[in-house]
Amino acid sequence: QVQLVESGGGLVQAGGSLRRSCAASGGTFSSYVVGWFRQAPGKEREFVARGSWRGLTTYYADSVKGRYTITRDNAKNTVYLQMNSLKTEDTADYYCSAALTSSQCTTNSPYWGQGTQVTVAS
Repeated sequence: QVQLVESGGGLVQAGGSLRRSCAASGGTFSSYVVGWFRQAPGKEREFVARGSWRGLTTYYADSVKGRYTITRDNAKNTVYLQMNSLKTEDTADYYCSAALTSSQCTTNSPYWGQGTQVTVAS
């Protein structure tokens, strides 16, 4: 059973930075795609970014492109989401997910972390 445990997040001022972590266990992750999603109050969960555990390909939503970056530490089975130049509209609950293919890495991904809140204050 794949398990994803998230950490990071919290409260930050607009223009600041945060780093989210997603640590995986219970599987072989070298071929998995890891995605980040977020859900703001009253809104549906939306795609933020995704990348392979090998880091060969990454893809970002237009709203975060140039500000967010996916990196990974294969030795720790951990993927990171570095969030820079944060805006108040980035406030949401953030979740990591994992799937075997990019097409499966959607809001219906089979594996999810517990999610943590990110609040960007003006």
